[in-house]
Amino acid sequence: MKRFRRHGQESQRDRLKQELFQFNKTVEHGFPHQPSALGYSPSLQLLAIGTRSGAIKLYGAPGVEFMGLHDENAAVTQVHFLPHQVELVTLLDDNSLHMWTLKAHKGLSELLEIGRFTLTGPPGAPPSVTRVTAVLAHSSGELLLLGTEGGHVFIVEVPGFRELEERNISLDQVASSVPDDYIGRRNLEHVETLQENPVDPNLIVIGYGRGLMVIWNLEKQKAVQHIPATQQLESMWWTEDGGHLLSSHSDGSYCRWMAGGEDVNEEEKSDIPYGHFPCKAISKIIQLPTETGPPFLLFSGGMPRASYGDRHCITVIHSKIHVALDFTSRIIDFFTIRGGPQHTGDPSALVVLVEEELVVIDLQTEGWPVIQTPYLVPLHSSAITCSHHVSAIPLKLWERVLAAGDLQSTHYSKKPWPITGGQNLAPDPPQRDLLLTGHEDGTVRFWDASGVCLYPMYKLSTSGVFHTDTDPNDNMNQGTEGEWPPFRKVGCFDPYSDDPRLGIQKIHLCKYSGYLTVAGTAGQILVLELNDEAAEQTVEAKVVDLLQGQEGFRWKGHTQLDVRQEPVLFPPGFQPFALVQCQPPAVVTALTLHSEWKLVAFGTSHGFGLYDYQQKNNVLVRCTLNPSDQLAMEGPLSRVKSIKKSLRQSFRRIRRSRVSLRKHHVNNAAKLQDANARLEAELAEMELAPVQRKIEARSSDDSFTGLVRTIYFADSFLSDSSHNTPSLWAGTNGGCVFAYMLRLPAVERRADEPVTAAPGKNPQGILGGGGGEMSTSSSRCNVLLPPLVPAKEIQLMHRAPVVGIVVLDGHGAPLPEPLEVAHDLARSPDMQGSHHLVVISEEQFKVFTLPKVSAKTKLKLTAVDGSRVRRVGVAWFGSSRSEDYGESGLVVLTNQGDVHVVSLPGVKMQVHYPCVRREDVSGIASCVFTKHGQGFYLISPSEFERFSVSARYLVEPRCLVEVPVRTGAATQRRPPPDGVPPAHRLPSADGEAAESAARRVMEHALLNDEKVLQEIQESLEGEQTSLLENNVKNAVA
Repeated sequence: MKRFRRHGQESQRDRLKQELFQFNKTVEHGFPHQPSALGYSPSLQLLAIGTRSGAIKLYGAPGVEFMGLHDENAAVTQVHFLPHQVELVTLLDDNSLHMWTLKAHKGLSELLEIGRFTLTGPPGAPPSVTRVTAVLAHSSGELLLLGTEGGHVFIVEVPGFRELEERNISLDQVASSVPDDYIGRRNLEHVETLQENPVDPNLIVIGYGRGLMVIWNLEKQKAVQHIPATQQLESMWWTEDGGHLLSSHSDGSYCRWMAGGEDVNEEEKSDIPYGHFPCKAISKIIQLPTETGPPFLLFSGGMPRASYGDRHCITVIHSKIHVALDFTSRIIDFFTIRGGPQHTGDPSALVVLVEEELVVIDLQTEGWPVIQTPYLVPLHSSAITCSHHVSAIPLKLWERVLAAGDLQSTHYSKKPWPITGGQNLAPDPPQRDLLLTGHEDGTVRFWDASGVCLYPMYKLSTSGVFHTDTDPNDNMNQGTEGEWPPFRKVGCFDPYSDDPRLGIQKIHLCKYSGYLTVAGTAGQILVLELNDEAAEQTVEAKVVDLLQGQEGFRWKGHTQLDVRQEPVLFPPGFQPFALVQCQPPAVVTALTLHSEWKLVAFGTSHGFGLYDYQQKNNVLVRCTLNPSDQLAMEGPLSRVKSIKKSLRQSFRRIRRSRVSLRKHHVNNAAKLQDANARLEAELAEMELAPVQRKIEARSSDDSFTGLVRTIYFADSFLSDSSHNTPSLWAGTNGGCVFAYMLRLPAVERRADEPVTAAPGKNPQGILGGGGGEMSTSSSRCNVLLPPLVPAKEIQLMHRAPVVGIVVLDGHGAPLPEPLEVAHDLARSPDMQGSHHLVVISEEQFKVFTLPKVSAKTKLKLTAVDGSRVRRVGVAWFGSSRSEDYGESGLVVLTNQGDVHVVSLPGVKMQVHYPCVRREDVSGIASCVFTKHGQGFYLISPSEFERFSVSARYLVEPRCLVEVPVRTGAATQRRPPPDGVPPAHRLPSADGEAAESAARRVMEHALLNDEKVLQEIQESLEGEQTSLLENNVKNAVA
C-alpha cells in the first residue's frame, strides 16, 4: 500500500509539474544577424528578410512575425513573393530554390516550406549552365523565370516547381538574334537581371552581364528588341508606362533607353551623377512616377571611388531635391512603398536593409525624416554589455519613462509605420515589462518587453558625467552646406565607443521609487532618479578604497574616468545625483539597490562596499582580496599573464594528480580491502543518488577568489531568532559568504543619523562548511579582527563560486522586493516561523537555518558532464489550470546550456530542458531571467532569444495573414500605349490553361484552411454555372 501511495503521489506531482512548467522558445527580438536578402509583397504588406544562416523572417504590422529555417546550412541570396499570393520563393547560395507558404491552422497562420527545387542541366553540362543568378516572379503568379550564370533563362511553373522545357530561353536562341557586329566583339556572360514589362506581361527584358539587354516576347518566343550598352550591367528598371528602360552600370553611370520598336544603338540619356572621376557601380536603380510632379529617382552606389568609396549610400532625387543618404553599414537591398489602394500611387516610404539595421525614410514629409521602427531595432547599435529585466512596472513610472523617451524622438517622422500586413491576434500583455540593456558606450536603453515587439522607449547616457573625447558640437546628422555629394547621415548603428571604460556592467532599477543605479567598467557606480524636467547639477564622486590600505599591491589596469567638476545640464529622464568611485577602478561585478533603506551595495574583484545615497556617505567597505591573488590587480586589459598563470596552475594540478596516483599504487596492496569497502559504499550511494557526484575542493590559490559574484539585502534574523534586522549579504568567487547586520535610524531621523554596519558579537558566528556539510569545528574558523567583523561568515569547503543568495521567510517564500509590500503588490513576509538562507554556488544549492546558520538540506547539481551554475533567478510559476495556485522556484542556467527549475524551500530538482548550445558561451553569459519564468539571451550580437519555462506566462506571436482578394480593378492593367493589346495571362493552349487552373485550385485548397477552400469551391461552382448557362444559350441559338 505504501508503495502504491507513493506512486500516486508522484503521478499527482507529475501532473502538477505539467500545469506549472513548460519550455518554449517563443520569439526572437532585435535585428537578424548577417542579413543577406530582402523581399516585399505590396498585396500582403509583408517584409521578408533572409540571412546567411538560412533563416527567413517575415514582418508585417507590429506583432505580426513569422520565422522559418532552411534545412540546408546555406545563405539566402534572394527572396521573391509570388504576386497576390501567400507564397514566396527563396534562393540559397547552394543553388536550391524553396517554396514557402503562410498556411492557416486553427485560426493562425504558420510559415511552412512546401517544396524545393534545383535546376538540372543536360548531361555533361558545366554547373554554370544551371547556376541561378536572377529570379523573376511573373505577375501571373504561375511562373518563375530563372536566369543563370551560363546565360540561359529557365521557365518553371509554381508552386509545383515543374520546368517548362519548351518555353526555356537558351543562350543560343538569344545569340542567334543578336546583330553580328555585337556578338563578334564580346560574349554575353551571365544573366544579371530579369524585368517584366509593367504594361504587357508577355514582354520581359533579359539583362546580360556585359551590358546587352534583350526584350523577349514570351508568347512568340523570340527577341523583339536589342539594347546594347557598352559598360558592365548592374541593374535595370522598366518605367511605369512601359516605354523606357533604365540601366545602371559598373562605372557609376545610368542610361535611359527607348523600349519598343526597332533595335537601339544609342541611349536616350546617359549620366554619371557624381562626377568625372572614377565612380563605384550603381548596383540598383528605381524610377517611380508621381501624380503631379516629376518622378522619384533612387539608386544605390555610384560614389566617387577615391574620395567616398567607403560610403554606403542611396541617392534620392526628386525635382530640385538631391540627397545622398549615408548609411552606417553595407546596403543589402531596398524597396519603396507606394500609396493608393492598388499600391500604384506616389512613393510614400523608402525601406532600406543594411547589414546592421533597417531604416525607413518618409518620402511624403518635408526633409524626408526617418520613421521609428517598432521592431527590427538594432539592439547592438553599441555592443550590449549587460541586461536587467523588471516585471510589472507601475503605470506612473511607465508613463514618465515614455514621456522622457518621446522628447528624444522629435526628429522622427510623425507618419505611422507603413508595413501593415497581417492581423495581430495576440491578447494584450497582462502587465508592463521593461528590459534594460547596458552598452559599451555608457548608455542604458529601456525597451518595452511586454509583448512580441521589443520597442525602444528611452535612452540614458552616462557619458555626460565624465570627460570624454567626444565633441558636444559635433553633429553627424547634417552635412556641410554646399557639400557634394550632398550626404545626410541616417541610421543609429554606431559600434565605436569613445572610451571602453564607460561600458555599463550592472544595472538595478527600483520600479516603485524610480531610483536607478548603474555600474561601469572603471569602477564607477552612478545613482540616478527620474526627473520630468531638465536640471543642471554637479555630480561629486565619493571614492571608496576597497584595498583598505593593504600594501604590496599595485593596480596594473586602466585608470578611473575623469569626473566633470563643472555643472552638467541633464535632459528630462533619469538624472545622476550620486557617484561612487571604486579604487582600484576595476569592473563592478555585483550591484543592488534598496530604495526603502536608501542604500546601494556593490562589489568588484577586490571587495564590496555599502553606500548611503541619501546622506552620500560610505557605510561599509570590506576587502576580499586574497594576498596571493596578483591576477586581480591586473585588470581586464592584461590577459597574457592570466593565460600563463592559468596554464601553470593546470600543469601543477596534473603533477599533483600524478603524484597522488603513484602513492596510491604503492600502497594499493596494503589498502585493497579498505578500498573495496569504500567502493561498495560509494556504489550504494550512487544507486540512491545516481545524478550526483562528489564535489571536489578547489584550491584557494585559484585566481579571483575574492571577486564578489553576488550581493543581497534582506530583513531577517541574523543575531537572534526574536529580532529581525536589516542585513547585507555578499558571496565571492572563492565560496565565501559574508553577512552584516545594518542599523538604520528611525524614518524621522534618517536624514541626520548615519547608517551603521554592526559587527559580530563573537567569532562563533563565523562558520566553515565543506562539500555540502557544515562544520563548527574551531580548526575551520577564521577569526576576523574588528572593526570589520561580519555577523556571519560561511566558507564552503569546495570553494565553488557563490552565484546567488536568497532568504526565505517562515512560509518558505522568498522575501519581497523593497517597497513591494508598501504598494500592496505582495503579502508581508512571515516573521513568526524560522527563516532560511539559500546559498547557490556553481555546484550545489544549500539551505541553512537562520540565525544559527546551520546546514539543513542541499542539492548537488549534476556534474558528471561538468555542469556548473552560470545564471540563477527567483521566479513565480503560476498554474495553467488554476488562477489561485502557484509556486516559487529557482530558475538556473548551466554552462551546458540547460535550464533547470529547483523548488523552494525544499531545493528539489523539478524539470530541466536544453535551451542554449553549450558552445555558445556568450549566449549563456548574457542570459537574464524574469520574475515569471521567462528569460532572454543573446543568440547573436543583435538578437535576443526569448524563452519561457512557465506554462501560464507565454509571450509569442499569434497572427493571421489572409489570401489577398484580386478584385476586377486589381487585375485590370492601365491601357497600353500605341494600341498594344492587353494581356491578362501568358498565352498557352486551351488544354494547358484548363489543366493549370485546376492544378492551382487544388494546391490552394490543400495549402489553406477550410474557409478558403469553401470560398474557392463556391467560386468554382459559380463559374461552372455561368459556363453551363452560356453553353445552353449557344446551343439554343
